[in-house]
Amino acid sequence: MDLVKTLSEQYMKPELPELNVGDTVRVTVRVKEGSRERTQAFEGTIIAMKHGGIQKTITVRRISYNVGCEKVFPLHSPAIVSIETVRRGKVRRAKLYYLRDRIGKKAKVKERI
Repeated sequence: MDLVKTLSEQYMKPELPELNVGDTVRVTVRVKEGSRERTQAFEGTIIAMKHGGIQKTITVRRISYNVGCEKVFPLHSPAIVSIETVRRGKVRRAKLYYLRDRIGKKAKVKERI
């Protein structure tokens, strides 16, 4: 088991910010289209965090043009350029799946000061 642990540690990113469920984050992803490469930002609320270590993922939800869109980002993926926290959220549960049923102001998370 130590061999797996040492192999996975060398691919983990050391400079990840502190992330919590309910935070609004901006994830910048490297997108490859044919021979060209560009970066694209995805800003939304973290509704779930899963797994641990090198397999750690966050599920980010945003609403664009009145349609909810969720993406799952592996935190230690080489395709992720940066993750920055825009706003801290005050929540009392680990998974915010109830936000899927809400729209408008009801889907808002209180800010932690």
